Amino acid sequence: MVQTMETTSDLLGDARPREDELAEMVATALHREVAVARWAVEPVAYEAGSPATAALLRVRGRTTDGEDWSVFLKVLQHPRHWAGLDRVPVDVRAEFTDSFPWRAELAAWDPEFLAALPEGLRVPRLYRLVELPDDRVAVWMQDVAVSDERWSVHRFARAARLLGRLATNRCDAALLASCGVPAGYGARKYVDGPVTGALFALRDSGVWRHPSLDTPLGRQVRGELLELAPQVPAILDLLDGLPQALPHGDASPQNLLVPRDDPDSLVAIDIAFQCPLAIGSDLGQLLVGLVHAGEMPVQQLPEIHAALAPAFTAGFAAGGGSVRLDDVRAAEIGNLVVRSAFTSIPFDRLDRTPAAEIASRLELSRFIVELAGQLPL
Repeated sequence: MVQTMETTSDLLGDARPREDELAEMVATALHREVAVARWAVEPVAYEAGSPATAALLRVRGRTTDGEDWSVFLKVLQHPRHWAGLDRVPVDVRAEFTDSFPWRAELAAWDPEFLAALPEGLRVPRLYRLVELPDDRVAVWMQDVAVSDERWSVHRFARAARLLGRLATNRCDAALLASCGVPAGYGARKYVDGPVTGALFALRDSGVWRHPSLDTPLGRQVRGELLELAPQVPAILDLLDGLPQALPHGDASPQNLLVPRDDPDSLVAIDIAFQCPLAIGSDLGQLLVGLVHAGEMPVQQLPEIHAALAPAFTAGFAAGGGSVRLDDVRAAEIGNLVVRSAFTSIPFDRLDRTPAAEIASRLELSRFIVELAGQLPL
């Protein structure tokens, strides 16, 4: 009989596998037939910001012959289940939930996506995909053992180069047309949802009386963001007019895992926004992801930013494509403004966020505003 820890396995809810299903996944992970002796579930300590993420869980255990194993479970959900849905204005909420591409991550295991991955970039092995009740999907996958080595400028540049190679393989006009949505559709949907909610908070003087925002830095950033906000439509139009490709969609370092056993490669997770975006858009999230997570100071961003667009352009060229460096940099900055300038400030949890973290987010928004001044609007 397989032993489980009921207090933790109950976290799986409808996603809980049968004993034979779990044994099959473990056998795939270990590359041999096994019998599971015991297992338990633990939540993954990561703040998932996507409306499509319902749960992140790690299932660990041991086989009857003493080998430890682990698999990773991500539960996707329709955005109507999202705990942060109240941040989306009521007048656009229904359209946002109806159109948000909550199943986009499953594209990671689509044969066309797998064929487009360049050498050095892969996705986790998929063990099992289960449709759950009420528009949820359980995605059982490889639990990648990640290197604890910090990201260097060299690693950022290597990631940018690989993203450039990926974009080369996904910019064919027929492929873009097959998506059935126009250029910039994903960016505009993001603006309609989380960005619109953040803009309401930006304009609410009561919100800015919070002690962590009512500071010289907070007042300065608010003024700069209020000046930037009217430019968002023009930035979206600029992005639409740039060369397009299908992106990773959320290429922060947290979604480009560095495997411990092959640290020169990357494992892409959390694929998102599988619709045409300006070539180079992925660089925005690559640049600021670690700062957003509190794992890197804003002061390191200028050096990293300087390295990204040239590396991406070189990777695109290595795949046989041609794109202007200025266009890649405009895509990086424009998408960064749309995705992060306004939403970096945690308006929905100010009372639960340390003042130092809020100050860092304000500095991040200010840095993005400064980059926005380079856009050819």
